[in-house]
Amino acid sequence: MAKKKVVRAGIIGVGGMARHYIRHILADHNDDTQLAAFCEPSAEMVERAAELFQEAGVEVPPNEPDLSRFLARYAGQLDVVFILTPHAYHHDQAKACLEAGLDVLLEKPMVMTAEEARSLIQTRDRTGKHLVVAFQGSLSPHIRKAVDMIRTGEIGELISISATIWQNWGPATAGSWRQQIALSGGGFMFDTGAHMLNTVADLAGQNFAGVAAWLNNRSAPVDIVGVIMGRLESGALVTMHGCGETVQTCTSDIRVFGSDAILRTGAWGGSLDIQRDGEEDFSPVPVDAGRGTWEQFLLVHQGKIANPSPPEVGLRMAKLWDAIRESAAQGGVPVKIS
Repeated sequence: MAKKKVVRAGIIGVGGMARHYIRHILADHNDDTQLAAFCEPSAEMVERAAELFQEAGVEVPPNEPDLSRFLARYAGQLDVVFILTPHAYHHDQAKACLEAGLDVLLEKPMVMTAEEARSLIQTRDRTGKHLVVAFQGSLSPHIRKAVDMIRTGEIGELISISATIWQNWGPATAGSWRQQIALSGGGFMFDTGAHMLNTVADLAGQNFAGVAAWLNNRSAPVDIVGVIMGRLESGALVTMHGCGETVQTCTSDIRVFGSDAILRTGAWGGSLDIQRDGEEDFSPVPVDAGRGTWEQFLLVHQGKIANPSPPEVGLRMAKLWDAIRESAAQGGVPVKIS
């Protein structure tokens, strides 16, 4: 039996979310992944990440804090990188890594603006490298099944989508970079709420034609509560609501209304139910077993599956977010999206 090829990976940013993934990779991918180098400017974050390797009995990777020096030194020794840094850094870091010849797994949200999204798509096309966005919704088998059912007409004509997401996000992130607009690009609606925005954009499968939005900071530096009304290019209507200051929970509800059936799922997938015409309640939709974020990225890198979370969906979401900010800044004035 041929020996499995080990993918050499760099990790850019080793904060809390990165350490979550590092634990998973060390535990479940020690036979196919070598975490070979860090790029992290914070000595404290490097020390915390190093502890995970020491606990697993694995050699701690070297750290190069500067991305340019990191790529100059290690790009030729790596196959892929996973970028897990504040949102404002995503575009420039992903672009540099793609141009260095590396496939990229990019933490959500993909970028800050539609202009940045178009730039990354152009870079991906020019370099021929893979760019996967780490949105658990798009990577969920439940969302992929829902998308297939919508596209094939199994629920009839798409009439509307209603989505809500909530979390006690404001108090939990107070004082962190997530509430610094220059780094985060937004508040709850662009952080946890980005899962809802992206999954709705993925399910819709088309651009928004217009949006009206209201964002409420509730005395915080960034938005905590938001309401969005939108119209898709097909004429289907969409409502989205995010509440980032509520009880200690983090969950969501997304419903897709078709002329023949209603689908019920969540921003991260996790389940998929259907209620057909004439049925009294929802029933589960069978789906294939899911794969983890890192496993799917490796399969895309190896050319074994199509990219389930490509930057084209990221562009659709970025255009939506641009319009949300523009409308909210004018007190909910409707904004057309070209």
